[in-house]
Amino acid sequence: MKNKNNRLEAIRLIISEQDIKNQDQLLQVLNARGYSVTQATLSRDLKKMKISKVANTYGDYLYVLPNHALLQKKASGSFDEVVSNQPRYGFVSLNFSGNMAVIKTKPGYASSLAYDVDNHNLPGVLGTIAGDDTLLIVLAEGANRMEIKRLLEPIIISL
Repeated sequence: MKNKNNRLEAIRLIISEQDIKNQDQLLQVLNARGYSVTQATLSRDLKKMKISKVANTYGDYLYVLPNHALLQKKASGSFDEVVSNQPRYGFVSLNFSGNMAVIKTKPGYASSLAYDVDNHNLPGVLGTIAGDDTLLIVLAEGANRMEIKRLLEPIIISL
């Protein structure tokens, strides 16, 4: 039997690689990868990992990872390279206007990302306002946009 940390990492990978609609489907994939787990344990794992379901553009509900970031990091890629590559996981775009940054996400991702940005207490960031698929970040006067991008990078691309 494989250990819990390996199982949790497997769950993260499966959800980021596949459209998983329910726990039964996830259990089948885990079993196929050699993880023997009960539905109750899987349910606890999903809760602990803060994995939730969101509707896709077709109206299906799929499991999504918290932080709603990009699917994978590129080991040596810059922020601009990473965010321009497919596939994306939640994050859509980042643009600046005056003392504001606007992050577009897939539906259902913005509030979780706002929570993460707020909890990092980034210098130059006064606060956030989130909708369903848009996050407004209010920047301090004179904040350097390149520095803000650099500070946001680990939040946006981490899993």
